[in-house]
Amino acid sequence: MNVAIIVAAGRGSRAGGARAKQFREISGIPIIIHTLARFELCETVEEAIVVLPAGAREEFRALAARHGLRKVRRAVAGGETRAESVWRGLQAFGSEAVEVVAVHDGVRPFVTPAEIDRTVRAAEEHGAALLAAPAVETVKEVEGGRVVRTPERARLWNAQTPQCFRAELLRRAYGQPGALLPDVTDCSALVERLGEAVYVVEGGADNIKITTPRDFAIAEVLLKSRQ
Repeated sequence: MNVAIIVAAGRGSRAGGARAKQFREISGIPIIIHTLARFELCETVEEAIVVLPAGAREEFRALAARHGLRKVRRAVAGGETRAESVWRGLQAFGSEAVEVVAVHDGVRPFVTPAEIDRTVRAAEEHGAALLAAPAVETVKEVEGGRVVRTPERARLWNAQTPQCFRAELLRRAYGQPGALLPDVTDCSALVERLGEAVYVVEGGADNIKITTPRDFAIAEVLLKSRQ
């Protein structure tokens, strides 16, 4: 069985507004529901656990029931850091026979079911895979306000989610010292620390993470273009 951990425990202060951004609406539907709808349509993930702010689980359960989400197994309270929230999602599966875990940001509602399936299948084959998009702008490495290096753009990719791993590998990664610290913002980085290879699956530019007020305007345009 393959499962998804949908990480939606953040407060989203950079997005503005009175509500946590995962519950704010795009075209009348909360972002978290748009995101989960993509997993409802993919072929490779059978179940999902949603990691939420502690006080939001009842609201989410009502939303999930209203929108007929079949794959959502349960909602659990998140931690103080993103990494801790992922770890709590992992713990929710216990010792069950899980092959691949797909970790996805709850505020990336434009991932496609095909992108999810391709990334999960790559993890089934290689052990670890992430969805990413090639960098389209030149990136500068800066120190003290001065450019110290210009990396070769052809070698640079923007990491997205889902990031997919064999369950045993991801548990080992999160069992390392310092794995739950605030500066750990990416599951792949923890797996890389183990010396394990992480394979890249090319994703599209539309798979944005909604973070700022501007992103909400972009999201409305993307949704209308898809409709």
